Amino acid sequence: MRYELPIFQPKDPGYADRVRESFRLQQAMALIGAELSVVEPGHVEIHLPFKPEITQQHGFIHGGVVGMIADSAAGYAANTLTPAGTSVLTVEYKLNLLAPADGERLVARGEVVKPGRTLLITRAEVFAIRREQWTLCAVMQQTIMAMHGRKEGIE
Repeated sequence: MRYELPIFQPKDPGYADRVRESFRLQQAMALIGAELSVVEPGHVEIHLPFKPEITQQHGFIHGGVVGMIADSAAGYAANTLTPAGTSVLTVEYKLNLLAPADGERLVARGEVVKPGRTLLITRAEVFAIRREQWTLCAVMQQTIMAMHGRKEGIE
């Protein structure tokens, strides 16, 4: 039996545009070729096509890269539920690598477990997809801090 998350109502009607613009500012995501594919209240998906430049010595996508997309997917899931004028920052996360990230692409699905005014608890699953076979390769739990009144970008 899978736990079903509640349906969340965003506090900012412009949350999707705000999250997409924030993602566009992340040069790290551009560097690895990640794409923001789904933005819904409390849920975000990031897709990452295979590139040899992001692999480790065995030819699998590097675990650090897996962590990057899990962190961003769950963090942006949290950001969908924050008010306008609020940015988010990761406080901590725990990542378990369950299988090699051996796929033609990876999909990171981030979701909010418990929203709060200052701290939000999230989780992410990362799947390696090869010939449309989905293999769960990582799970993550995360704490996000909402930074009210803090704009994104270099200050």
